[in-house]
Amino acid sequence: MSTIPSVCVYCGSRDGANPSYAQAAVDTGTMLARNNWRLVYGAGDVGLMGRVAQATELAGGKTFGVIPQHLMEWEVGRKSLDTLIVTETMHERKKVMFYNAQAIVVLPGGAGTMDEMFEALTWRQLELHAKPIYLLNTGGYWGPLLGLLYHIVDQGFADAGILKFIETVPDIATLEEKLQGALAENGADDVTHKEQT
Repeated sequence: MSTIPSVCVYCGSRDGANPSYAQAAVDTGTMLARNNWRLVYGAGDVGLMGRVAQATELAGGKTFGVIPQHLMEWEVGRKSLDTLIVTETMHERKKVMFYNAQAIVVLPGGAGTMDEMFEALTWRQLELHAKPIYLLNTGGYWGPLLGLLYHIVDQGFADAGILKFIETVPDIATLEEKLQGALAENGADDVTHKEQT
């Protein structure tokens, strides 16, 4: 575990239809660097992934990327990162990203982003960790997902407590404030977790 407070960012390997998504990625990277927090992400150099990493680097921040070998070409593994780890599988990628950060931020993205987010949410539900998970709801992107989570609870497939494990934030300023509080409390220490098998 790094002595630098680190934030894991899950986001799309595409820019998406709304230009505000790309701007949110740039603003997130700049914000992380401004606070001397290390970016932990999927190591891609395309879409929102590439934008958040580039912005972090341009602002003088530290970067830690993790990518499976088979995606090095597809997601264009970013070679300028401070740390680049190449794994054999997607599962290893997610595990390394998760265990090297104290907080999780979810920007707009597709199936892969939701896979990452739901795994972190499931582990939180199972009390395997206590790391904060923030959904950056740029342009209301996550509205339908939040509606689904409420539907899952309403239909009896999860307790209402699951809704407290994800915090929705409307903008970068709010996200920054939330992260400042969470990382000041936890420092660079890993938040309680149990080993996954």
